[in-house]
Order: sequence, then structure tokens, then C-alpha cells
Amino acid sequence: MTPADILKDLKNRKYKPIYLLHGDEPYFIDLVSNFVEHKLLPDAEKGFNQTVLYGKDTDVMTVLNASKRYPMMADYQVVLVKEAQEMKWGSDSDDKKSINPLLNYLENPLPSTILVFCYKYGKFDKRKKTYKAIEKNGIVFESAALYDSKIPAWIEGYLTEKGYKINQQASLMLAEYLGNDLSKIVNELDKLMLNVAAGQEITLKHIHDNIGISKEYNVFELQTALGRKDALKVNQIINYFEANPKANPIVLVLGNLNNFFTKVLLYHYSKDKSQQTLARELSISPFFVKDYEQAARSYPYGKTMQIISYLREYDVKSKGVESSTDHGGLMKELMFKILH
Repeated sequence: MTPADILKDLKNRKYKPIYLLHGDEPYFIDLVSNFVEHKLLPDAEKGFNQTVLYGKDTDVMTVLNASKRYPMMADYQVVLVKEAQEMKWGSDSDDKKSINPLLNYLENPLPSTILVFCYKYGKFDKRKKTYKAIEKNGIVFESAALYDSKIPAWIEGYLTEKGYKINQQASLMLAEYLGNDLSKIVNELDKLMLNVAAGQEITLKHIHDNIGISKEYNVFELQTALGRKDALKVNQIINYFEANPKANPIVLVLGNLNNFFTKVLLYHYSKDKSQQTLARELSISPFFVKDYEQAARSYPYGKTMQIISYLREYDVKSKGVESSTDHGGLMKELMFKILH
């Protein structure tokens, strides 16, 4: 099931006695968890019929004691276990001496209890009996991280649901700048929508004006200038970064450049240089293929490998290892080495 499917069922009061929300992407887990915590029960019922526990501060017996209670003056009670990956789940052995009381409950859950486990930043072991018991008697949702190439479309979908539109260049810039952290992306989009009228198309100007990405001096313009070996533009951008370090932290710049030149390297490796194949192999929009074609012409295979080595070297130096922490000076040194 998708998060939308789960939320639809919950809104329609189609409940399962157990939910396991697990996976690498916390955003979707939080989406369902927040609904369960704040919307599932009426406020008048929460005091007696809602229990919120945290994995590192609880144990199996506490979860069981809460789950085995009957609701008071209501049809259902909710037991929500946040950060469940921190909890000790007990033995999964066939040895009769290693009885797991939680497994016994999961195999015969109380229908009036809605028990929700939020297991973040990793996958629950599907080989375990506890997993199979939840799968049999409840709902298991795996929240997988989105590939970078899928983020622009996800941004467009999120905004469409909210009654907004966004042009392709704007969604691509957001995806490149914010990465694949959906919680961070949603936070920025929600702030952006406060300054854009519903139904209006979000453009690059809205991004520049509201999210703090300079129109002329940003890491994407830096990538383009480097790809063209435009030394003047590169130095202008680096000087701007040096004057505005909080808006352009070196860790963000180095991370984006490493991603850019790694894709240039993949371009060199690719045997099929068609736009469609390159877009797929580089996990980019076809709109940006021309930028990598230009960069590959500017930097042959050997030079690209050398640049990636430089980026790793200066990442270490930026942390003060055998170097000063003058980030502006380090960036200027790095740009010189890349361009020459």
C-alpha cells in the first residue's frame, strides 16, 4: 500500500490492529504517524485511549501492557511506538526457552487496539517471525528513498495536490539544491506557497526570491561555468560565495560538484550517447544532458578522475585536516586546479 492508501483507509475508519512503517525515507513514515497521533482519535478520547512511546525509552512489556488494554468509552485505542528501531524486539528463535511475548501478541492482536510501529532509517528484517506476523495480521509499509531523478516529478506532484504549478526548470533547480531529503523539500515548498498565490505557476524567480538561491551566483551556475571553462564567471561566483558563506556553505558546494563530476565520469563511461540513454544512466532530466556533454568535452576522462580526487582532498581540508579553515581560499585553490 502507498501512504495515500493507508491514510484513505484510516480516514474511512478501516483499521488494522498492527501497522509497521519502516524504511530509509522518514518523510512518509512521519506522514502516516502524524495522522495517527493527531487525527485518528477525537481529542476527547486521546487522554484515555492514546499512548505514545519511544523506542529507546520503552521495552516490549510496556508496549504489550498498553496494547492489551481495552479502550475506555470508545471503540478503539491507539498505541504509537516512535523510533521503534531503537527498541529491543526480543528473541526470534525457535527455541521454546526463548519465548517472545511480543510475537505471541502480534500473532493474535487485540482488534480494538491500533498498534503502530515507526521503524525509521532502515528496513525491518523480513526474515523475522515478528515481520511475518505483522504482515499476516496487519499492514506493512516500506518507505523507500526516492532516486534523485524522481525528485522533480515528486515536487510537481506535491504542489499539484496543493493547487499549485511549477515549471520544469524551477523543479529541477529545487531538486538539485535541496537533494532528496523530502522533509526538507516539503518545508521549503510550504514556505514558498505562503508567498505565491494558489494556482500561479512557480518559476525560477520565485525560487530565487524565496529560498535564498541567488539568480546569478549559485552552485548550478558554478557547474555550468566550470563545464564551459569560463574562468571569469567561475571566479565571480566563488568571490560571491566567499562573501556569503552562510548561504553557500563549502560542504554544499563540494557535495554538488562531486555529484556533477561523478556524472561527467559516467558520461565518459557510457557507450550509448543518445539523450534518452544518458538521461537514464546519469539520473538527470534530458533538459540537462547538454550540460554534461559540454563538460565532458572540457574535461577528458583522466582530468575528470583527477578533479574527483581534488574534491575529496578539499573536502578533508575544509574540515581543518592539515589545512587552515579559510574556506574562501580553499575554494579558489580548488577552482584553479579544476580549470588548469
